[in-house]
Amino acid sequence: MSVDVAYPVLRTTDPARALRVARQLLALGDLADAVVDVGVELVTVEGVLRVRNALPDTWFEQRHPGQAGGRGGLLGLHESVRASELPTGPAALAPHLPLWASALDQPLGSIEDAFTAVVGDNVGEIRWWGLSWPEVAEHGIYRDLHNAEVRLLFNTPTRELDERADEHTVLVHVRRQGLDGYEEHANWLARQVGQSVVGPPQPA
Repeated sequence: MSVDVAYPVLRTTDPARALRVARQLLALGDLADAVVDVGVELVTVEGVLRVRNALPDTWFEQRHPGQAGGRGGLLGLHESVRASELPTGPAALAPHLPLWASALDQPLGSIEDAFTAVVGDNVGEIRWWGLSWPEVAEHGIYRDLHNAEVRLLFNTPTRELDERADEHTVLVHVRRQGLDGYEEHANWLARQVGQSVVGPPQPA
């Protein structure tokens, strides 16, 4: 079974530019079966309400169920709740922060712009997956059905979302063949959209 590795190909303070480059990378692949996931960690009531109102199909969950007054999670549950079930009053929401808001398996183009507009200074991501990269025989690159992804990280440089940053990062995922230097596949993909690998690989 193959394992993917992600390479950063853009870092920018402009979220619109990051989204544009991510979409240019996507256009290189076969998107017939591709879908998109979004997720963001929200640390303020204002952020929660902004996402709730802009993205009504979002689900919310506590990052650490049970941390708020021993209730066992948002609305007393360990599971996610729909945006429509979320309390609207600040006093009811505040004890449950931080909340993770997500929408999974969405059609391409259905949520990315709205999500980018509301993520603000929160740590979050857009992940496009289910695509495949083309074969480029002259560069020894073979069609990849299992490891191809594009990921846009907001306010963090790492795919684990475990570090804060003042910029956004676009990652391109390819099959891991080794970590000695930059892999040719990631370099080739980046060059097609006028970019280059700008940092070390991030293994799964």
